[in-house]
Amino acid sequence: MQAVIVQTGNEEYALPVESVVSIEKLEYITPIPHLPTYLLGLMKSRGELVPILDFSQILYHRPAARNEESHIVVLTTSQIEIGLLVLDAKEILELPEERLTSTALKAYSKTPYFTTVANLEDRVITVIDPELLATSLAGMDEISAYVREQSQTS
Repeated sequence: MQAVIVQTGNEEYALPVESVVSIEKLEYITPIPHLPTYLLGLMKSRGELVPILDFSQILYHRPAARNEESHIVVLTTSQIEIGLLVLDAKEILELPEERLTSTALKAYSKTPYFTTVANLEDRVITVIDPELLATSLAGMDEISAYVREQSQTS
């Protein structure tokens, strides 16, 4: 499995390379009132409105530090494109099938978007399913509908 490795907090996460549309520098995000705390607002990416999710807020319930290393990883899902604010987008890595395990994750219902863990020689990387991430967070249905509505009127 090929994956883009991102960092949030002190941890590394893998996003399937086929889901990654682009990796962009953090630019202006238009805030929208009354959104869930994990949703920073909307950003234009390739002419499209993309909701920007604070990955640190989702995982650790604290806002991500924003600096020159911060990136937005734009992911495509069947419902919507989403942008993840991450501390750093580090590399593209081949995760060998025999190094992937999901036994520890099966019982944990709070993070259904963690699908497997890559147990590599010198690091452990949690694999994220963008499809499950976009559909399992509270409020994403409304956000998807809002983005579709805004796209049709512009």
